[in-house]
Amino acid sequence: MIFIVVKFPVKSEYADEWLTYVDAFTTATRAEPGNLWFEWSRSIEEPDTYVLVEAFQNDAGAAHVNSDHFRAALERMRPLLRRTPDIVSTTIEDADGWSAMGELSID
Repeated sequence: MIFIVVKFPVKSEYADEWLTYVDAFTTATRAEPGNLWFEWSRSIEEPDTYVLVEAFQNDAGAAHVNSDHFRAALERMRPLLRRTPDIVSTTIEDADGWSAMGELSID
């Protein structure tokens, strides 16, 4: 599984409407074959920062970054950001989704 977390530092004047600006990108990515999840959150500590947690099957990453909607989203996002986003991207072997947290099991 390809697991990615990206922090998007949005310009203040666009922060409240960020999810509207990225809605088409979000919808298209979630519909991609091999997309496991694509979830946005807003930082509590930095309210002008959005965090994207996404995952793909191992063979789906290249199709995602080469898609028309990915390229269009980059151009749409560029003028709305304060700086280059921070990213963590890794492959997790033998994983295909979320696992239950063993340290906090709820019966």
